[in-house]
Amino acid sequence: MSKVLFVVTGARYWTLADGSRHPTGYWAEELVQPYLSFSRAGFEIVVATPGGSIPVVDKASLAPAANGGDSSAAVLAEQLEAIKELQGPIALDKVNLSEFATVFYPGGHGPMEDLSSDSCSAQLLAATLSSGKPLGLVCHAPAALLATEDAVGSSPFAGYRLTGFTNAEEIQTGLADKAKWLLQDSFVAMGATFEEASPWSEHIVVDRNLHTGQNPASAGPLADEIVNTLTRY
Repeated sequence: MSKVLFVVTGARYWTLADGSRHPTGYWAEELVQPYLSFSRAGFEIVVATPGGSIPVVDKASLAPAANGGDSSAAVLAEQLEAIKELQGPIALDKVNLSEFATVFYPGGHGPMEDLSSDSCSAQLLAATLSSGKPLGLVCHAPAALLATEDAVGSSPFAGYRLTGFTNAEEIQTGLADKAKWLLQDSFVAMGATFEEASPWSEHIVVDRNLHTGQNPASAGPLADEIVNTLTRY
C-alpha cells in the first residue's frame, strides 16, 4: 500500500504583532477532507509533526458557523475523532521521503507559527520538490515554504505559481491588522507568482509537482487532484 505523509503543525497558538497569542492549531476540514480522499483511494496516511508532538485542532474550525450548521459540524467532529494517526505522529526529523508517494500539508494558522521557520520541514519540502513527487499544501500551510529561503532570501520555490490564504480572506477573519506578516505578501516578496480567486471560493494551482489550495474549501479538491495525479498511469 502506498503511503501519504501528512505534515501537521504542532503549534497551539499564533503569536500576533503585539505579542499576544491567538489560540490555533490545524484546521479540521483541511485535515479531514484530504484524509478521507487519500484513504478512499487506498493510501495509508502517516502523520508527522515538529518533534513528534501530538497536534491540536483549532477549536474554531469545529464550530457550527464554520461548517454550515450543527449537523455538519457534528459529522466533522466524528470524522476527526476517528483519525487515530493523529495520536501517534512521528517526528519530522525521522521522516524518510523514499517511503512516501506524496507529501501533504494541512493548514490552519498553526503553520504560521512553527512550520514557517522549521528547518526539518524546509529540507523535506526542498527534497520533495526535487524528487518530482506531488507536494500539496493548503490554506495557511504554504507558510512552510518560507522556511526554505536562505540567508539572502533565495528559495527553490521562487518562480513557482502557487496560492494560499489571501490577504482579502485574512482581512475578513479580522486578523490581518493584528498579524506580524501576511502570507500573500510574503510569497510576492519571495518571488513566487501568487494566484488568488474570490475569497472563500474553491481554488487550486498546480505548477509542475507543486499543488496548492487557497482555503478550506480547496482542501478536498486539492487532495483529489493529487490522487488523480498518482493514479493516472
